[in-house]
Amino acid sequence: MFLPKKILVPTDFSEFSDKALRQAYDLAKQHSAKIYFLHVIGVTQTCAIDYCFDDQTINAIDKKATESSENAMQEQIKRVVPSPDVEIESYVVKGHPYEQILKEQEAKKIDLIVISTHGRTGLVGHLMGSVSEKVARHAKCPVMLVKGTE
Repeated sequence: MFLPKKILVPTDFSEFSDKALRQAYDLAKQHSAKIYFLHVIGVTQTCAIDYCFDDQTINAIDKKATESSENAMQEQIKRVVPSPDVEIESYVVKGHPYEQILKEQEAKKIDLIVISTHGRTGLVGHLMGSVSEKVARHAKCPVMLVKGTE
């Protein structure tokens, strides 16, 4: 029987991520598991056309994005999780979402990834690429896809 003890839940702050967090909460409560709640901020472009930002400006942008994301994660937890009886560790990392999710899965020895899909199909879904699809394809642990609908 599969009994996850470490559950990774990536968020992009969408209603779809709310569903994934709620599903992970239910599983964590059932199995006395811990949730690792993750948001990945993108890599800040240092140059645009013929102008480049200095390191101080880039660091300030990254710091502001991290603080904003941490606050949004706490608000999402308050909004979605019905009670504080499950341990949730929230944190923000910088990089490309699917790569960072997979790195965190290995680093924290995650048993299960619970990730939402946005339900996009056809050309839009194909062109945008799917973080959840890449995670499901390359993860070294089970992945639960929580289907979102538009």
